[in-house]
Amino acid sequence: MENRIAVVGILIEEREEIAHQVNDILAEHGEIIVGRMGVPYKEKGVSIISLIVDGTNDQLGSLAGKLGNLSGVKVKSAVTA
Repeated sequence: MENRIAVVGILIEEREEIAHQVNDILAEHGEIIVGRMGVPYKEKGVSIISLIVDGTNDQLGSLAGKLGNLSGVKVKSAVTA
């Protein structure tokens, strides 16, 4: 299967309650993560993580699916190549 490059946006509400689960999933998929930037957006009460990933469709789907199944986490992916 061919690798794809994608951008994944993660919006987290109530970070204190869910951050450890998000980080566990990111660590589980660490081999496909090229870059990561996290920003707390205090005015809106959320945290935002953006990822650059390079993996197969199955790997990208697994990452987005596991994150999206967490309560208070929203995920959007854009496959660029």
